[in-house]
Amino acid sequence: MEEAQQMAIPHLFRCPISLDLITDPVTLCTGQTYDRSSIEKWLAAGNLTCPVTMQKLHDPSFVPNHTLRHLIRQWLLMGGRHFDPDYLTKADIFSPLKHNLESQETTMKTKLKTLETANLLLVKEPSCLLQLGFLPLLLNQLFGKAESGLSQDHTMFFQESLLCVSRLLLPGQFKCLNILIEDSKLENFISLFERGNGKIKRSLCHLIDLISSSPETKSLCSQLGKSHRILAVIMLLILQDSELSDPGIQALSGLCSLESNRESIIRSGAINGLIMYILKAERRRKSLAAMAMSRVEQLLALESAKEGVLKHPNGVGALVKMVFRVSDHEGSESAVNSLMILCCDSLEVREEAIGGGVLSQLLLLLQSQCGNRTKTKARMLLKMLRSKWAEERKH
Repeated sequence: MEEAQQMAIPHLFRCPISLDLITDPVTLCTGQTYDRSSIEKWLAAGNLTCPVTMQKLHDPSFVPNHTLRHLIRQWLLMGGRHFDPDYLTKADIFSPLKHNLESQETTMKTKLKTLETANLLLVKEPSCLLQLGFLPLLLNQLFGKAESGLSQDHTMFFQESLLCVSRLLLPGQFKCLNILIEDSKLENFISLFERGNGKIKRSLCHLIDLISSSPETKSLCSQLGKSHRILAVIMLLILQDSELSDPGIQALSGLCSLESNRESIIRSGAINGLIMYILKAERRRKSLAAMAMSRVEQLLALESAKEGVLKHPNGVGALVKMVFRVSDHEGSESAVNSLMILCCDSLEVREEAIGGGVLSQLLLLLQSQCGNRTKTKARMLLKMLRSKWAEERKH
């Protein structure tokens, strides 16, 4: 230390609080590094901000900065002669976080703190963490090995990891998700989806939706859409009518986007789930109720979906309900198209639709501010129902 005092200490090796050489470097959630004893005194005095940035600390914990410790040790051994101050980059500062996650010796408590710090840093530094390989690392830690049981710490770890993954999945990064094509990793994904708590299920629904949205993960989307276990969990989320119904409907809608998935999705009970979701449309986010309606319309290209709607005691009634809603017209066109498909060849459906008030719904829709295409479809359905009704009265 006396030798170090005689050298010109690089500013990156000085503690911003004491201005002395850092002996035990630790990094806060803001990305700033301090000597452990100095920052502990700062926090113990009741300060809840980062001394350098003055940002409020949402998480006052810190993690050891092993990289900086190693660089300081090297600098001391070389007498300070060969140190390039430009050598220490953001990657050097953040790499201790990666080390903490990779190390077999790191405790679960430290891993959790590391993930919490990483999630805070991701708001400002996503590119740096991506360059360090955080995304494949987290995906491997999440799905690389099966857990016999989900302890509280493991549950928290999965929650924080999934939050981190969702923030790292920027455009161009979806290809990393193809590691789930491996049988063992897919099995661990499914197992976590089945056993995880509400937050984990919500995050995995979001992940399924992202997988379904990218052409880079089309094969993986196909595998997920044909897994009866995954579809069973999604159906359960939708039918429970809880706060998880919305992420469930988004995941189901995503998987429906791939045509080859649709038959297996129908066999899983999707028509029942979609209709039940639509029946409570006034309690749903408008866009999601409309999304559910558009998926029904899409699935009606298959005979099995038509049978599903007709067998449901409130199937036709749910479609009639979506024709016109006072608050908005999202989903109206899909509802009208769906009824046209079903009414075209079935007297029973036409009678049920008319008995359910579809004529007044269509007239209200025609008087509303909906789009011209929707009005054209509404006139076509109204004409069909009137002509069929008149024709059958003759007989």
